[in-house]
Amino acid sequence: MITIIDYGMGNLRSVSKALTHVGARCRFVDTGSQLKGSKKIILPGVGAFGDAMRELKNRNFVEPLANSIAKGAKLLGVCLGLQLLFETSEEAPGIKGLGFLQGKVRRFRSAREKIPHMGWNDIRITGKHPLLKGIRSGDYFYYVQSFYGEPQLKKITKATSRYAGRDFAAVIGNGQIAATQFHPEKSQTTGLKLLANFMRW
Repeated sequence: MITIIDYGMGNLRSVSKALTHVGARCRFVDTGSQLKGSKKIILPGVGAFGDAMRELKNRNFVEPLANSIAKGAKLLGVCLGLQLLFETSEEAPGIKGLGFLQGKVRRFRSAREKIPHMGWNDIRITGKHPLLKGIRSGDYFYYVQSFYGEPQLKKITKATSRYAGRDFAAVIGNGQIAATQFHPEKSQTTGLKLLANFMRW
């Protein structure tokens, strides 16, 4: 059973439909107390960092999520869900993130390329991770982002993509925490493969 966090800022139906397609059972939770007993958790996200953190706090997700990870649950952050794992974001100065990963979320800046970064982009695998089983450098995934996570520990970046003149973290893995900047649920065959890997992880 995969638990999907519903805090009012995620394309939950697309995520659950993709999980069902790969044979996973899933459930939605909208308060932190409902996380009890969860073994696999997905933190999706579409929208703004500050608004998302306010909703997570208002629905009492922060401490129960940290406790679930401490008890052995595996967490997958998706898009904004990846960014929320960091300590701070340039999108919302003064608002603390979950702080599960050391580092910051930065804004893309480019005089030539459109922001947000929207559409298909390929990845370059830089490290091993169970999420990436059967996925290769050069495979394409679907992105919608104006910001990107910058881990303090470079080794936790397991795959990168390139946009606006820079490489950025596309897949992050650190212990029981993993995250993708792209949307696997919108990434067709490769995205479904990654979600199936999470189900088996």
